[in-house]
Amino acid sequence: MKLRFKNILLLAVALLMTTTACDEGFGELNTNPNAANEINPKFQFTFIQLRTSGERYENWRASLIYSSMMMQHMAALCSYWTGDKYTYNAGYASSLFDRQYEQAVRDMQDLIVTLESGEAGDQTMLGMARIWRVVIFHRLTDLYGDVPYFEAGKGFLEGVDRPTFDAQEAIYMDMLNELEQAVAQLGEGGFEEADLIYGGNVDQWRRFGNSMMLRLGMRLSEVNASEAQKWVEKAIQGGTLQPGDDAFIEHTNGPEGINMNGIGEVLDLANGSAGENCPRISETFINWMKDHNDPRLTVIASPAVNTGEFTGLPNGLDNTTILDNPTGTDIEDFSRVNQAIVRVSSPMMFMTVAEAELLQAEAAVRGWGASDAAGHYANGVRAAMKRWEVYDASLAISDADIDAYLAANPFDSGDAMRQIGEQYWAATFLNEYETFANWRRTGYPELTPVNYPGNVTGGTIPVRLVLPQGELSVNPNMQAALNNQSLGTDFATHMTIPVWWDR
Repeated sequence: MKLRFKNILLLAVALLMTTTACDEGFGELNTNPNAANEINPKFQFTFIQLRTSGERYENWRASLIYSSMMMQHMAALCSYWTGDKYTYNAGYASSLFDRQYEQAVRDMQDLIVTLESGEAGDQTMLGMARIWRVVIFHRLTDLYGDVPYFEAGKGFLEGVDRPTFDAQEAIYMDMLNELEQAVAQLGEGGFEEADLIYGGNVDQWRRFGNSMMLRLGMRLSEVNASEAQKWVEKAIQGGTLQPGDDAFIEHTNGPEGINMNGIGEVLDLANGSAGENCPRISETFINWMKDHNDPRLTVIASPAVNTGEFTGLPNGLDNTTILDNPTGTDIEDFSRVNQAIVRVSSPMMFMTVAEAELLQAEAAVRGWGASDAAGHYANGVRAAMKRWEVYDASLAISDADIDAYLAANPFDSGDAMRQIGEQYWAATFLNEYETFANWRRTGYPELTPVNYPGNVTGGTIPVRLVLPQGELSVNPNMQAALNNQSLGTDFATHMTIPVWWDR
């Protein structure tokens, strides 16, 4: 089945890239070369999924340089890896916004309009598309706060070239309603093999939609507990991800960049000159795994070249300050990410069984529609360790090792929120947008910030990324969004202002 997925992937991209390449001159004909009525919806859905996974550009900047470094999964000495220094690079900070709106958002709006018209398919395809639209938008609003949502992607279809920026609260309420309605639409049919996540398996999509509802519902826990509880309970009642349901795209090594895993394009040293030697696993993450005798250590990290030891790089250092570091003074004294999990052909995870189980453990602690917090916690940890088999069979962690880990690190009801939060942080490694979101909501793990000279946050960990400054000059509606969120004229300071659900 995976081979068939890859063949579909290559065919879809070839056709869609050809269509895009023919863009020149079409404006005078008043046609949109990317319009859904000129493209097979199944191929378009494949393309949108790949666009959501992203290319090197935004994965390098928004995911790795900013999110992974702020969350102390990664660290680096190179001056342009700015995330754990809390400095501001406008292009890096806005990279996900820039790429997703010009590609995935636009194409998704075209696809949904086509499917709603009844010209190209059934309600099941529409339900899957609506769920995936939430995948796209929840990342955007989690990182940037108020963003274009209700009018987004309607430039060609409706002439809306200056969309309104919508309040995050309104976006979240609509996304949750969309998930409920989309799951109810799922029946026979669907995108079949053109769906790179589940191959069109409707039962898995139903559980995925409910699990997204669980994630988004829990996101409201600190800002609107009653609303959060309502959606969390609905999600659990509907049924969430089960073993074998991890939502991921299995990438290939080409021929187009979009076929490749965008994180792998950065971290895969076999990727020629594109492979990055700067980043290393953070000391915070390495030490956490060591302190818990975690079998994931040898899966996630590689021994340092100079010492053969697993040693994490402290956050907030550069090529000068490293010379005073007691655990090593050369970049090769520190562990990089295991190359087996960051190949250009590695899977890109969107949501895992581990996350769904850990969120249900939290729901049980809160009394929100789930019971047996200890059981869900154990299931979540087990799934998080089993997850790596998908990347390479050699990375399998034995049941005996997992059992030993759980025996040594049992669930503690008196310290449950910290335990769950830390395990979620570990389980979402390489899904850094989600790591960053859940950390802001829960405060776990309790990360120690750095105070690098020239930082823009006063030595506190940033709590959002920053909208593109250039958008303000072309879309005056952005000013209302800045005012609504108390974001001033100095865009660098926006990194310290929480989004709505984090306040």
